[in-house]
Amino acid sequence: MNKDARQIIEELRDQIRRHDYLYYVLNQPQITDQQYDQLFTRLKKIESEYPELIAPDSPTQRVSEQPLEAFDQIAHSVPMLSIDNTYNPDELIAFDQRIAKALAPQKYEYVVEPKIDGLAISLRYEDGLLKTAATRGNGQIGDNVTQNIRTIKAVPLTLLNAQNAPQTIEVRGEVYMPLKAFQQLNDLRAEAGEQFFANPRNAAAGSLKLLDPKITAARNLSFFAYSVGQISEPIADGHYDTLQRLKDFGFPVNENIKKADSIENVIKICNDFTKKRLTLDYMIDGMVIKVNNLVQHDLLGSTGRAPKWCISYKFPAQQAQTIVRSIDVQVGKTGTLTPVANLEPVLLAGTTVKRASLHNFDELNRLDVRCGDTVLVEKAGEIIPQVVEVKKEFRPDDAEIFKKPTICPSCGEKIEVRTKKRTGKKDEIAHKSEKTHSYICTNKNCTTLLKEKINYFVGRDQMNIEDVGPSLIEQLVEAGLVKNFADIYKLTKEDIVELERIADKSADNIVKAIRKSKIIPLWRFLAGLGIRHIGGQSAQTLSNYFGTIEKVLSVDEDELKKIKKQEKDEKKLLKNKLNRQEIGKEEHKEKLKELQKNEKLKDIGDEIIDSFCNYMKDTKNKTMIEELISVGVKPESSQKIKSKEKLAGKTFVVTGTFTNFSRQQIEQEIRDAGGKTSSSVSKITNFVLAGENPGSKLNKARQLQVKVINENEFLQLIHKKTSPKKEGHLWE
Repeated sequence: MNKDARQIIEELRDQIRRHDYLYYVLNQPQITDQQYDQLFTRLKKIESEYPELIAPDSPTQRVSEQPLEAFDQIAHSVPMLSIDNTYNPDELIAFDQRIAKALAPQKYEYVVEPKIDGLAISLRYEDGLLKTAATRGNGQIGDNVTQNIRTIKAVPLTLLNAQNAPQTIEVRGEVYMPLKAFQQLNDLRAEAGEQFFANPRNAAAGSLKLLDPKITAARNLSFFAYSVGQISEPIADGHYDTLQRLKDFGFPVNENIKKADSIENVIKICNDFTKKRLTLDYMIDGMVIKVNNLVQHDLLGSTGRAPKWCISYKFPAQQAQTIVRSIDVQVGKTGTLTPVANLEPVLLAGTTVKRASLHNFDELNRLDVRCGDTVLVEKAGEIIPQVVEVKKEFRPDDAEIFKKPTICPSCGEKIEVRTKKRTGKKDEIAHKSEKTHSYICTNKNCTTLLKEKINYFVGRDQMNIEDVGPSLIEQLVEAGLVKNFADIYKLTKEDIVELERIADKSADNIVKAIRKSKIIPLWRFLAGLGIRHIGGQSAQTLSNYFGTIEKVLSVDEDELKKIKKQEKDEKKLLKNKLNRQEIGKEEHKEKLKELQKNEKLKDIGDEIIDSFCNYMKDTKNKTMIEELISVGVKPESSQKIKSKEKLAGKTFVVTGTFTNFSRQQIEQEIRDAGGKTSSSVSKITNFVLAGENPGSKLNKARQLQVKVINENEFLQLIHKKTSPKKEGHLWE
């Protein structure tokens, strides 16, 4: 082996890494693009002459030549939680008051940083090398997008100053598309006659989900680091200093991150950025405010979905003026009819808006929106376009009042109008008047209603059936192949290939995705049914209470209301004790926390109970659920799913060949049991699962004193019996 070649290669790699750091992290390039390309070309040429010297962390190895067949999933060792939103300074002050009360008498400070409008990613490094990259997904599990992440030059393949870095570190951050790259991408799509991307965030997300990394590499994505997940040893006491350490390791950190010693300074920074954001080369939709001290993070804790030590300040909605061309009436998954305004296309907050929500017919009536009207449109939370004002001085003379529907626009059946008294805050959209009215199609045979229900049922937050989208559902319903949820699981490959634009391989993927969704958490199943007022959170509460689908089907309404009343009475009794000064504020706080912790029906009100029980009383609904079970759908309780995680927190390296199972099957079983798989042996590996001809990984395991187990020992770990090789999972 040529020692001079090895030395030259290492020197070139170090030079390229250094210039990547100067360009992407410090924004201080010292050479031209042409000079950089010359270094890269020289390295690639020498590596081609000495292929035995090519290393996975070489800059030339960012782009894989092999397209992916699909994305695996990775469980996050530390959940990637959401962030609660605020929309005005008063809400920031209220947040600060909560922090002050919780931390009293301790002092604290904040870190304020731009909220990049991109895709959240978790990067895992072991011994200084990038091992895996995963999307946020549902916060617990994300897609393995490692090959695509490797194409982003702002993401280091090898940590700088790796000798000072923790052995294991997960770096969380945002993948985004710079505005310049976004414009170039849409220009290319225009030339090719392809549809534009609506905004940079969608373009970034779509690029990261491509199965061919070479295409992702051409999209010029970038990255900002903003926090850490799992870490084998702390690197700083505060969040701000943690970000500075990440810069030392080679990560780009946003230059606009600032400390603030008071909520007044936080508000000033947020206000300054309201205008400054328009000068940036990337989209931001707000600011994130975090308590700096990491020990105080632990003291403040988190709710089920979001940390209490940070909050997002969303910028005031941008508005645009346009004209209403027509008003459509849509049918939703519960049969509710909703008016939607079709607009003269207008650019708003970085996207072209053609349609805007009118929420409901009460709101349409309050605004008095008519065809031909000039209106102001804004994005609620920077996401959903909505009409907020009618410029009546520009109204055409022939503009007619929009007539509320009396029949369903899809099936032509008479609709039902339901009225209820106003509840909630006076300024909420749905509660502008003393009463609210819902216009509902109750025809169970309405095809639009059926399509909406099926679309919701297969959705990512419900049954999560990949490859089954609106266009396919449209064809399935129109062809009469799907008339209810259970029909989805009766579909065959032969049924699907008969549809338009469905190739043989696509049909295979659809059938596999449907089969894969049969074993599902009970709460996802309940959420997917589309029961009025029941979303993901209430479905989880009900799932935890019932435990099994059998108990769901035999629900006792009186029992639920009795439990709910008892929980309310206990809180009321505790409040009375506080008012009578029988207990102090701190004792009341602790006892209330304990009551809330033990609530069986937390966040479940009488309206949800009524809706749920009425749904389950309907014989047709019960029959449909029983039919789903008969075709193989197995809703499982969260307790049962948790009990399967026998390998939680354990990392395996699988090597060699096995007697009864393929390596892919065993790796899937490890993931299903809560464990992780890695391609290389390191000090954090818990087990090396060795079959026949294990190769060098077995020697590495022995050197590092990592426990080595065989196939039978592994099966004992997860309490499985052997069986012949089959496609999919191991069988009991």
